[in-house]
Amino acid sequence: MIQVKNLTKNFDGFKALDHLDLHVPKGAVYGLVGPNGSGKSTVIRHILGSYIPDSGTVEVAGQPVWENPAVKAIMGNIPDDFYFPISADMNEMKKHYQSFYSSFDQERFEKLASIFTSIDRNKPLRSFSKGMQKQAAFWLVMSCRPQVLVLDEPVDGLDPVMRRQVWSVLLSDVAENGTTVLVSSHNLRELEDVCDHVGILYKGRMLLERSLDELQNNIVKVQMALAPGRELAPLPEGFQLLHQSVLGRVHTLIIRGEQQALEAALAAQEPVVLDLLPLSLEEIFIYELGGQDDGIKEILV
Repeated sequence: MIQVKNLTKNFDGFKALDHLDLHVPKGAVYGLVGPNGSGKSTVIRHILGSYIPDSGTVEVAGQPVWENPAVKAIMGNIPDDFYFPISADMNEMKKHYQSFYSSFDQERFEKLASIFTSIDRNKPLRSFSKGMQKQAAFWLVMSCRPQVLVLDEPVDGLDPVMRRQVWSVLLSDVAENGTTVLVSSHNLRELEDVCDHVGILYKGRMLLERSLDELQNNIVKVQMALAPGRELAPLPEGFQLLHQSVLGRVHTLIIRGEQQALEAALAAQEPVVLDLLPLSLEEIFIYELGGQDDGIKEILV
């Protein structure tokens, strides 16, 4: 649904995006993650058609985004800082969205009012807190029934109950309507609960891009203890050691590779203890970047 190919963008000699490839399947919830300065916001602005690429292509639903009103009409966007005109209230913003989105659903707008009960429709939205403004943004954008949603730190500033309600509405749209969602966030634990695809960005390049299941099945934490006097054998070809530490006789290894084959290879060393443990998305993020970033290497030591 969203296809970015060989995208490059420079700002005054700084390469913000470096031949970036990104693919978000239709109906997926795709988590775009990366350290500060990795290029996440720049990618999002290209997908929304705010930036023109220096080179490469950006397409949504098979069509280029740049200067394409028809494509932009099927997309909804909730940035980290949502802008409202100074005196605009909810009623005025609803009319504004209705004029731009032919898909605006008045019936759904009224139904969503039961979720966003703390918003006074007659009060200027700029007078609300950031969390309340974010609720108003969700109310408006979800009423447009977009086919593609692009979200940047979407639930930042929302209380835990509202966060859960917002995600429930979003995921219902994905399940019932096949809505495609691209979400950028630093809250990896939350993304792990909602995303089915993940892309890790680093210095303007895609470090890796996979389904979450594939990602979690391809990297594992191993804890094993060998009999006294035995040495840990090198890993067979096809496996990559990302991190290793030893405490007494217990070896802790972070290994990339197919889990069943890895378990068989390690069991052949006849360990006294052998446990293979799944990693969280946050741990995967840290260990994947540990091979690229010297600052993260120091954390892992």
